[in-house]
Amino acid sequence: MTGFLFELSFWLAAPVWLLMIFAPGWGPTVRLAGSPWTVVPVLLVYVALAVPVLPELWAAVSSPDLDAFRDLTALADGAAAVWAQVIAWDLLIGQWMYREGRRLGISALVMGPLLVFTILLSPFGLLVFLGLRAARSRRATTAG
Repeated sequence: MTGFLFELSFWLAAPVWLLMIFAPGWGPTVRLAGSPWTVVPVLLVYVALAVPVLPELWAAVSSPDLDAFRDLTALADGAAAVWAQVIAWDLLIGQWMYREGRRLGISALVMGPLLVFTILLSPFGLLVFLGLRAARSRRATTAG
Protein backbone atom coordinates (compact mmCIF):
# COMPACT_ATOMS: atom_id res chain seq x y z
CA MET A 1 0.00 0.00 0.00
CA THR A 2 2.85 2.41 0.81
CA GLY A 3 4.33 2.09 -2.67
CA PHE A 4 0.95 2.78 -4.24
CA LEU A 5 0.42 5.90 -2.09
CA PHE A 6 3.97 7.08 -2.84
CA GLU A 7 3.24 6.98 -6.57
CA LEU A 8 -0.29 8.31 -6.16
CA SER A 9 0.98 11.51 -4.55
CA PHE A 10 2.82 12.38 -7.77
CA TRP A 11 -0.01 11.38 -10.09
CA LEU A 12 -2.48 13.53 -8.16
CA ALA A 13 -0.31 16.60 -8.74
CA ALA A 14 0.79 15.81 -12.30
CA PRO A 15 -2.37 17.02 -14.11
CA VAL A 16 -2.04 20.50 -12.60
CA TRP A 17 1.62 20.68 -13.60
CA LEU A 18 0.82 19.48 -17.13
CA LEU A 19 -1.88 22.12 -17.55
CA MET A 20 0.36 24.93 -16.28
CA ILE A 21 3.14 23.85 -18.65
CA PHE A 22 1.22 22.86 -21.79
CA ALA A 23 -2.03 24.87 -21.56
CA PRO A 24 -1.04 27.96 -19.57
CA GLY A 25 -3.59 30.32 -21.15
CA TRP A 26 -6.57 27.97 -21.02
CA GLY A 27 -9.34 29.22 -18.72
CA PRO A 28 -9.62 26.04 -16.63
CA THR A 29 -5.84 26.06 -16.10
CA VAL A 30 -5.95 29.62 -14.81
CA ARG A 31 -8.76 28.75 -12.38
CA LEU A 32 -7.16 25.50 -11.24
CA ALA A 33 -3.73 27.08 -10.70
CA GLY A 34 -5.39 29.83 -8.69
CA SER A 35 -6.82 27.39 -6.19
CA PRO A 36 -4.98 26.13 -3.11
CA TRP A 37 -7.41 23.18 -3.04
CA THR A 38 -5.37 21.35 -5.69
CA VAL A 39 -3.03 20.09 -2.98
CA VAL A 40 -5.76 18.58 -0.77
CA PRO A 41 -5.72 15.13 -2.45
CA VAL A 42 -1.93 14.97 -2.02
CA LEU A 43 -2.25 16.09 1.60
CA LEU A 44 -4.79 13.33 2.22
CA VAL A 45 -2.22 10.85 0.93
CA TYR A 46 0.29 12.47 3.28
CA VAL A 47 -2.05 11.99 6.23
CA ALA A 48 -2.61 8.32 5.31
CA LEU A 49 1.16 7.80 5.25
CA ALA A 50 1.99 9.95 8.28
CA VAL A 51 -0.51 8.51 10.77
CA PRO A 52 1.21 5.09 11.05
CA VAL A 53 4.56 6.79 11.78
CA LEU A 54 3.25 9.67 13.88
CA PRO A 55 5.58 9.02 16.85
CA GLU A 56 8.65 9.07 14.58
CA LEU A 57 7.30 12.05 12.64
CA TRP A 58 6.64 13.95 15.85
CA ALA A 59 10.14 13.16 17.11
CA ALA A 60 11.65 14.45 13.86
CA VAL A 61 9.70 17.73 13.79
CA SER A 62 9.28 18.60 17.47
CA SER A 63 13.00 18.57 18.17
CA PRO A 64 14.74 18.69 14.79
CA ASP A 65 17.64 16.30 14.80
CA LEU A 66 19.33 14.59 11.90
CA ASP A 67 19.20 11.17 13.54
CA ALA A 68 15.45 11.49 14.26
CA PHE A 69 14.85 12.51 10.66
CA ARG A 70 17.00 9.64 9.44
CA ASP A 71 14.96 7.25 11.61
CA LEU A 72 11.74 8.61 10.12
CA THR A 73 12.88 8.31 6.53
CA ALA A 74 14.25 4.81 7.13
CA LEU A 75 10.61 3.71 7.47
CA ALA A 76 8.75 3.22 4.18
CA ASP A 77 5.72 5.20 5.40
CA GLY A 78 8.00 7.91 6.76
CA ALA A 79 9.90 8.35 3.50
CA ALA A 80 6.68 8.25 1.48
CA ALA A 81 5.04 10.80 3.80
CA VAL A 82 7.98 13.17 3.35
CA TRP A 83 7.69 12.64 -0.42
CA ALA A 84 3.96 13.46 -0.40
CA GLN A 85 4.67 16.60 1.61
CA VAL A 86 7.34 17.64 -0.91
CA ILE A 87 4.93 17.00 -3.79
CA ALA A 88 2.23 19.14 -2.15
CA TRP A 89 4.52 22.05 -1.35
CA ASP A 90 6.20 21.91 -4.75
CA LEU A 91 2.78 22.13 -6.36
CA LEU A 92 1.89 25.19 -4.29
CA ILE A 93 5.21 26.80 -5.23
CA GLY A 94 4.65 25.95 -8.90
CA GLN A 95 1.15 27.41 -8.84
CA TRP A 96 2.45 30.62 -7.29
CA MET A 97 5.22 30.82 -9.90
CA TYR A 98 2.68 30.22 -12.67
CA ARG A 99 0.41 33.02 -11.39
CA GLU A 100 3.30 35.43 -10.84
CA GLY A 101 4.71 34.64 -14.27
CA ARG A 102 1.35 35.45 -15.87
CA ARG A 103 0.98 38.63 -13.80
CA LEU A 104 4.44 39.80 -14.89
CA GLY A 105 3.88 38.79 -18.51
CA ILE A 106 6.69 36.23 -18.57
CA SER A 107 6.41 34.14 -21.72
CA ALA A 108 4.99 30.65 -21.47
CA LEU A 109 8.07 29.56 -23.46
CA VAL A 110 10.18 30.63 -20.48
CA MET A 111 7.78 29.54 -17.75
CA GLY A 112 7.16 26.06 -19.17
CA PRO A 113 10.77 24.87 -18.89
CA LEU A 114 11.15 26.69 -15.59
CA LEU A 115 8.13 24.84 -14.19
CA VAL A 116 9.61 21.53 -15.38
CA PHE A 117 12.86 22.46 -13.64
CA THR A 118 10.84 23.24 -10.51
CA ILE A 119 9.10 19.87 -10.61
CA LEU A 120 12.50 18.17 -10.64
CA LEU A 121 14.50 20.44 -8.32
CA SER A 122 12.11 22.92 -6.75
CA PRO A 123 14.60 24.92 -4.65
CA PHE A 124 16.70 25.64 -7.74
CA GLY A 125 13.65 26.38 -9.87
CA LEU A 126 12.28 28.75 -7.25
CA LEU A 127 15.64 30.56 -6.97
CA VAL A 128 15.82 31.01 -10.75
CA PHE A 129 12.23 32.25 -10.81
CA LEU A 130 12.85 34.70 -7.95
CA GLY A 131 15.81 36.11 -9.87
CA LEU A 132 13.75 36.38 -13.04
CA ARG A 133 10.89 37.98 -11.10
CA ALA A 134 13.23 40.52 -9.49
CA ALA A 135 14.76 41.40 -12.86
CA ARG A 136 11.33 41.70 -14.46
CA SER A 137 10.01 43.86 -11.62
CA ARG A 138 13.11 46.07 -11.66
CA ARG A 139 12.77 46.55 -15.41
CA ALA A 140 9.09 47.48 -15.04
CA THR A 141 9.94 49.99 -12.29
CA THR A 142 12.66 51.72 -14.34
CA ALA A 143 10.48 51.76 -17.47
CA GLY A 144 7.45 53.21 -15.62
